[in-house]
Amino acid sequence: MAILLPTVPTPTAGRAMADSIPASLPRLSGRFCIYTYGCQMNEHDSEKIASLLQQMGLQAVTEPEAADVVVLNTCSVREKAGQKVFSELGKLRLVKQRRPHMVIAVCGCLAQQEGERIFRQAPHVDVVFGPRNIPELPELLRRVVQGERRVVSLSRPRQRPAFDQLAVYRRSPVVGYVTIMEGCDKFCTFCIVPFTRGREICRPPRDILMEVQALAEAGYPEVVLLGQTVNSYRWEDVTFAALLRMIHDVEGIRRIRFVSPHPSDVTDELIATMRDYPKIGRHIHLPLQAGSDRILRAMRRTYTQREYLEKVEKLRKAVPDIAIGTDIIVGFPGETEEDFQETLRVVRLVEYDNMFSFKYSPRPFTAAWKFGDPVPDEVKTDRIVRLQALQEEIQLRKHRALIGSLQEVLFEGPSKKRPDELEGRTTHNRVVNVPADPARWLGRFAWVRITEAGPHSLRGEIQDREMGRWAVGRSADGQVGR
Repeated sequence: MAILLPTVPTPTAGRAMADSIPASLPRLSGRFCIYTYGCQMNEHDSEKIASLLQQMGLQAVTEPEAADVVVLNTCSVREKAGQKVFSELGKLRLVKQRRPHMVIAVCGCLAQQEGERIFRQAPHVDVVFGPRNIPELPELLRRVVQGERRVVSLSRPRQRPAFDQLAVYRRSPVVGYVTIMEGCDKFCTFCIVPFTRGREICRPPRDILMEVQALAEAGYPEVVLLGQTVNSYRWEDVTFAALLRMIHDVEGIRRIRFVSPHPSDVTDELIATMRDYPKIGRHIHLPLQAGSDRILRAMRRTYTQREYLEKVEKLRKAVPDIAIGTDIIVGFPGETEEDFQETLRVVRLVEYDNMFSFKYSPRPFTAAWKFGDPVPDEVKTDRIVRLQALQEEIQLRKHRALIGSLQEVLFEGPSKKRPDELEGRTTHNRVVNVPADPARWLGRFAWVRITEAGPHSLRGEIQDREMGRWAVGRSADGQVGR
């Protein structure tokens, strides 16, 4: 589903942020709107795009009908994501007929994948640019304003990401995304990311720490480290686990999360760091993709079922209360019912705390493209229904077991379903909704007693652990939260 940038992002203080502002940008007047599809990396890229547009003099709006510049930041991991983009572009064609001066830009992974072909399907699009071409956006818009049509800028295979293009304006005043690496060298046979995001390139630790420090100075209690395979990070002798320890020392940061790791790169050093450093969230997303060794080999996942379960066992031995999430694909070419039963077996053994599940979608350029799509859609649908039913049963049982317990929650923003409530997350990445005053609790930690449980979220009441009164929670070292 497309997510529109709803408000002007919160300015982020700090020297690293200020230094990232270009000395001179083309100036435009008017308003902009951004649609974001896909992962947290895309969400963060949209923050960078919003920063550039605001620095150029444009103001954010929520409706494309009121915008002079509309940007669609796209995803191409699955075919359905691309279909959503072209559906939205069809609606924007009608808007542009009424507002012919409106500039429409398509960026992100679908833009990198399709390139100039986008103009053939949507001739009213003005600009197409890739994920690593974000800093060029002001110049691309200048060319369009001066009369040039169908402006294109796509990433080169070895082009470095624009790590120095920081988000001066951020969507959330509570959780700050920090990119530590981009691209992927795994080349799983189903995945288009290495072809749209490029090969793996890591960011220097010094630059990462400067950005985290700037977020801490601006009052952000939580950072989320981003990378396509985030735990593959390495800069000279600095491993991902070592980077986590460095960030842990930044004063003011209360919680550290990261997405998304690869099971093969979950090292003993990383497990020990998660055990010993309390600011690191007690949650890890560990994509399984499939439970059958035969399918895992065909996917080029570089681990077996047994090796994956051994990683899970190590994590739970070191951090007994750790929450584990996963991704699973059903209907990969050649998957039989027996293969699928192996996936269900792993789900029952691990009992995941959350799951993203998908029907296989062939992607161009990938090694699996040549396999076609032989598993009938009705078989995929039957399997994903059974998988999701099992997972929902597990999540509901786990959440109900938390009723009556006290959980430390960081409040991130309004509840998606009840505007009079705040939504927050526990260290285990569980969503908790609470009746609370945003002026008092947004961006703060509090102890919450869980009163209700559904399969996807919890509800509760804020209270002090001992006195039963409203109070800010305390961290493991006894410090009062922000």
